[in-house]
Amino acid sequence: MSGARGPLLKLRDAIGSRKRSDNLSARVRRTLVKSLYTQPTSLAIGAINGIASTAVAAWVSSMHILYVGCIVLTIIAVARVTAAIGLAPERADTSTRKLELIYEIGAFSYAFVIGLIAALTIWNNASAEVEVLMVANALCYGVGICARNAGRPTIAMGQLILVCLPIMFAALAAGSIAFLVFFVNILLLIPAMISITMNVFKILRDSIAAAETSAQLADKMQILARTDVVTGLANRAGLNHSMVETMMAVDDDSQLALFWIDLDRFKEVNDLLGHPVGDRVLTEVARRLREVSPPGATVARFGGDEFVMFCPINSRKHSEQIASEVHAEIMRPVRVDGNRLEVRASLGVALLPEDGNDADTLMKSADLALYHAKVGGRSQTRFFDKTMTRDLVRRREIEDELRMALKRDELSIFFQPIVDLETGKIRTFEALVRWFHPEKGELRPDEFIPVAEETGVIVTLGNWITAQAARTAAQWPEDISIAVNLSPLQIRAPGAALGIKNALREAGLDPARLELEVTESLFIDDNHATANFIQELSAMGVKFALDDFGTGYSSLGYINTFPFKKIKVDRSFVSGPNVGRKSDAIIRAVAEMGSTLQMDIVAEGLETIEQVQAVKAAGCTLGQGFYFSRAVPDYLAAMLLAQERDPDGLALGLGDNKQNLG
Repeated sequence: MSGARGPLLKLRDAIGSRKRSDNLSARVRRTLVKSLYTQPTSLAIGAINGIASTAVAAWVSSMHILYVGCIVLTIIAVARVTAAIGLAPERADTSTRKLELIYEIGAFSYAFVIGLIAALTIWNNASAEVEVLMVANALCYGVGICARNAGRPTIAMGQLILVCLPIMFAALAAGSIAFLVFFVNILLLIPAMISITMNVFKILRDSIAAAETSAQLADKMQILARTDVVTGLANRAGLNHSMVETMMAVDDDSQLALFWIDLDRFKEVNDLLGHPVGDRVLTEVARRLREVSPPGATVARFGGDEFVMFCPINSRKHSEQIASEVHAEIMRPVRVDGNRLEVRASLGVALLPEDGNDADTLMKSADLALYHAKVGGRSQTRFFDKTMTRDLVRRREIEDELRMALKRDELSIFFQPIVDLETGKIRTFEALVRWFHPEKGELRPDEFIPVAEETGVIVTLGNWITAQAARTAAQWPEDISIAVNLSPLQIRAPGAALGIKNALREAGLDPARLELEVTESLFIDDNHATANFIQELSAMGVKFALDDFGTGYSSLGYINTFPFKKIKVDRSFVSGPNVGRKSDAIIRAVAEMGSTLQMDIVAEGLETIEQVQAVKAAGCTLGQGFYFSRAVPDYLAAMLLAQERDPDGLALGLGDNKQNLG
């Protein structure tokens, strides 16, 4: 079977090559025919010269036939010049054959008439000066036209022959030796001019063919340079080119929209299923975006898992409708090799002219809107507004100042106690960072922690917090542990475990006294790196706690997989607006599970004695909140511990509350 396919493939390739060659020849021929119509002024000059010479010859010789010839030449010349100007050879609907045929009729007619007039002067024995004038005029025309019309050699040679034949016949008819030699000269002139004409034609043809081929290759290279190889969409260069062209073509009243689309957690597809599957998902998303894009839209893959759609819109409502359709299309399940994949996307939208009058500003606005869509929870659409720019300036300002704050020791560690609900004694302190800005006063953690996470400063900040907390905890009694919150970015940073080990070594703190609190978002993004980190530190004795339990997904799965010693029930179940029978039942279920698995259950956000008694009755073993104490500086934390161990003293802010725990 494969042997039979070989000749078929060769035949197909040969046919394809022949078609490409025919197409190239047709384009070359078209170019050469168009060259006949270039510079119609040269035709007019030649025609005027012939008409004027004939008129002078007629007047000098008083030959009426020459007047007739002058009139005929004038009619032909006017018709040719009119055709050259009016045919518009640049128009695609004017066929090449039509252009060539009309030119041939005019060219051959003029050539024959000018040659015939010259022959008549010889035939009628006109004066020598008249013969020289007309014969020279005719032969010069024939030779000159060979050079001008060499692009179509049949026309050039036809004109030369039509000019020369009447003169040659007249020379033979005259019969004198001079005219016979003249006949021979013209006879030799014809093949010489034919040879020259053919050489010029070949050079022209090859040059045009080479230029056509180069132009085609250049077009293909330009298309390739502007096309994404995976999806077939425009790439970044193609998007920029299309945006510039579109924005130059629209009028001042037109509206355009730029949709910046980012696939949520697409990295998981590549990591779990491989890049080939990821490429197929990208291709499918590209196909869906093409289907949902409105007329006149440009759809591009900007890079990685980001796409951009740029299109005309009728109104802001129209852009909202497009964004909704994009979400609906992308969210439809994708099936690849039997795998059913759920794809989600975040969208940032900017409108022209509202959000920017040029491509760069529009893209910055859409990118900023996309950033807010992702920060706001992903899988949503955000339209740009000016407050986003102010927020960005504020975030950049905080980022710069936070880096300087680490160098200037403007940050402090405060400690909030976690209390044993049975005994009322402090078991652990949670380390919380505080920033006292020299000019702006105290900045809340929810202002600068998100900025630190987004910019990567959280890695440096997290290591600093761990080191400071460990150094302080090393001064406390050995039964008191220290809890430190870790950011997912800090854990994924190279040498994350080494940073924790260094902090413990430099502080001289027993690893068993360190508790690292992590949230469920850590496991959603990168299980492999997280598992290695937890296993390495757990082997040293470091304990792990699952923070904000109940606010994420698959919590029971994480508890079963990782060696957690403590679970912190989110404050929303304790003191949130929806506290009631359901939240109480959830706390009881978690506490029962903790008891079975020998885990401590911490209730966060305790503010009243009623809440303390409720979570204790539900089975929680530890409590944390303002009811016991706010976060305090290290010296006050040490004082709390000292007073707690003094049987005659009262723990600062804790003594009265401990009486309520019995």
